[in-house]
Amino acid sequence: MIAVNLLAACVLDGLLGDPRWMPHPVRLIGAFINWCEPMIRNRFTSGQSRRIAGLLLVMFVPGFSFLAAWGSLHVAFLVHPWLGNLLWIVLGYTTLAAKDLAKHAWEVYDRLHPGSLGEARQAVSLMVGRETDRLTETEIAGATIESVAENTSDGVIAPLFYLVVGGPPLALAYKAINTLDSMIGYQDALYRDIGWASAKLDDLANAIPARLSAGLLVLASSFRHAAVANVWSIYRRDCAKHASPNSGHPEAAMAGALGVLLGGPGVYGGIRVERPQFGDPTNVP
Repeated sequence: MIAVNLLAACVLDGLLGDPRWMPHPVRLIGAFINWCEPMIRNRFTSGQSRRIAGLLLVMFVPGFSFLAAWGSLHVAFLVHPWLGNLLWIVLGYTTLAAKDLAKHAWEVYDRLHPGSLGEARQAVSLMVGRETDRLTETEIAGATIESVAENTSDGVIAPLFYLVVGGPPLALAYKAINTLDSMIGYQDALYRDIGWASAKLDDLANAIPARLSAGLLVLASSFRHAAVANVWSIYRRDCAKHASPNSGHPEAAMAGALGVLLGGPGVYGGIRVERPQFGDPTNVP
């Protein structure tokens, strides 16, 4: 039954994406983190106390997400198996983000295609953390490809992996970890202590999905008639270049699959950051 439920969840994501009018567990998780984080920062003033509070937060939010989903499913299955499976599908669907990822990428493409560079920069700014107001057309395309590669792992393959391993409870716990990392897992002075545990747990949670995503991207390159052995070689050569233990895997695989050069310098908060490069410049993004 799990295969049927997985397929139904994927179909729902493909049809509906993430309607903003619909209550969404991940948005509720985000709202809770937004409420907790300033309170923690104001009440815990030392670095050590904030680190402990950050650890408690990363235990509570995913733990509560898991238990809430598990309890809801348990009750639904007790009422009727059909109700339980229906709730499984709906909760599983909320953990997937393939439709929205594709939508954001196509919005960049649709603005680049007629040459609306300003609009394309605005569209890609919704996908990446770097400053986009001076990006060239090639840099916009490259930034979009990088975002698609990384978010294919975080927003599609990882939730599917955890849905297979532990159903919606584990997938929602993963989404809670991922949301914590994206909101407070920064290395700047404001979040360094509060977010350290979130960043470490996110690295751990994405270790298998990132490598699984890379392997699937290498295999998928055969549909572009690419030399899979060459794509694999580029992936193996470049996957460890990234500062993150996971992000370099899907990015290096995507660079090899498309035959493009990804990465390179970017501007973050007015500061130029030299980032590693992935792939070879066989094609222009």
